[in-house]
Amino acid sequence: MPLVRIDLSNDSPETLGPAIGDLIYQAMRDTINVPEDDKFQVITRHDARELVHPASYLGVVYSPGFVLIQITLNHGRTTEMKKVFYKRVADDLHARLGIRREDVFINLVEVAKENWSFGNGEMQYA
Repeated sequence: MPLVRIDLSNDSPETLGPAIGDLIYQAMRDTINVPEDDKFQVITRHDARELVHPASYLGVVYSPGFVLIQITLNHGRTTEMKKVFYKRVADDLHARLGIRREDVFINLVEVAKENWSFGNGEMQYA
């Protein structure tokens, strides 16, 4: 059910995007009840001019290692679950991949279950 989009700099190693994806998937499994094998991800690398963000926002100062993560998923997670998920992703990316916690930008987009088709032109969740 979640669709994860990971956007990062062309300057990052080729292996970084898939490694980020693996850590996000595990965090989703552990914290927001994503089922096994539900791993749909798009990893996109950008030139610096294509990954636009301010130098800082709301007291968070960004570096060239900025990573944008957007996840579309079904409605239904509590605010507390989301807080735990955000922290888990930032902590794991920092501890395992050396990404600054400040550079981990996460956006959740919640949709109704009927907004998915996993193939065959069918609405599997409705």
